[in-house]
Amino acid sequence: MKETQQPVPSASPRRLNARDPRLIPWRMFQVAHAVLNRRLDEDLRREQGMSLAEYVALLQIVEAPGRRLRMSRLAESIVLSRSGVTRLVDRLEEDGLVSRSTCTADGRGAEAVVTERGLERMRRAARTHLRGIEQYFVGVLPDPDLATLERSFRRVVDGVRSDGRDPAACAVPDDVEGATEAEPSPAD
Repeated sequence: MKETQQPVPSASPRRLNARDPRLIPWRMFQVAHAVLNRRLDEDLRREQGMSLAEYVALLQIVEAPGRRLRMSRLAESIVLSRSGVTRLVDRLEEDGLVSRSTCTADGRGAEAVVTERGLERMRRAARTHLRGIEQYFVGVLPDPDLATLERSFRRVVDGVRSDGRDPAACAVPDDVEGATEAEPSPAD
């Protein structure tokens, strides 16, 4: 049974100011996130002719049931505005990687559906993306640090979502080993 972790209040009740040393981890997180995403994007563009945003969108659609995802859910999952995700899906559609369809659940909304070409393109790009994650992230951190980061980020996500204001609250997987970002099998 998974133990639910509640956000732990800071040991120090004092308010933050610009010189507070507790801001150092926050600033390092921002820098690490920016440089890692920039490098992953550069690698994907150079080797696959695809941006990181395009790859992440394809990955979300491929991992969705039936390899189709409502446009509003895609926007929520990749943290784009609805107009931003529309432009992104327009580009993917122009390249023949996705198509649009009416939502199968209720017939009202639009869904992005990955095409065979999109699935093959995502599989090829996954090699570059996973190699980058291994090289720039997993490969530079010892296993205990990775476990600490996972626990810490889960606590942050749980804390942010605990106020009920997150309409995009996607479940954080209990079992990260079950993630399907590795190349989908040819039978998929």
